Amino acid sequence: MRLCVLDVDSTLITAEVIELIAARAGARELVARITERAMRGELDFAASLKERVATLAGVPDTVFAEVRAEVELTPGVRELIGGLQDAGWEVALVSGGFEEVVGSLAASLGITRFRANRLEVAEGRLTGRTVGPVIDRAAKAAALREFAAEVGCEPADAVAIGDGANDLDMMAAAGLGIAWHAKPVVQEQADVALNGPSLAEALPLILDRP
Repeated sequence: MRLCVLDVDSTLITAEVIELIAARAGARELVARITERAMRGELDFAASLKERVATLAGVPDTVFAEVRAEVELTPGVRELIGGLQDAGWEVALVSGGFEEVVGSLAASLGITRFRANRLEVAEGRLTGRTVGPVIDRAAKAAALREFAAEVGCEPADAVAIGDGANDLDMMAAAGLGIAWHAKPVVQEQADVALNGPSLAEALPLILDRP
């Protein structure tokens, strides 16, 4: 058994979920600026997440269904995941985004292992806080190692795909780290950088590994 772990926002899907939610709070531009800096590695991820989530206070929890209907898979995602699963690989998702959206995405792709942040809800509205541990770059790497142990795979036999600075530890923990339309710091440190039209380009790179 081998393992491939994908980031979600701007990797598995084309958007940043927190920005889609922030649009309902009138804070999309502010949140997008903070997200961009965090993904470039210019801001501490946990602190930036707290600042961004605070802008979501008061948004009705119906936003989760709205955003799930709005997100689009990155071109080639279904081909990549289907090809890996057909070859006997386990595929998992690890996200600095939110379980309320990641969970349904995972289910739609036949993925049972995922890790993401959770948003606190009270009386049907977001409180502007998360609950539970923050899934930052260290937590992403820890999740990859945990998933690898669960499926009986050495981290060196795992692959990690991501786009932002918070994916770097996860990519370093894996035997192969693939950057997808990534920020400059990630393109520089990844084993492979892909910038083409389809994430399915990663499939032969993964399956042809010794």
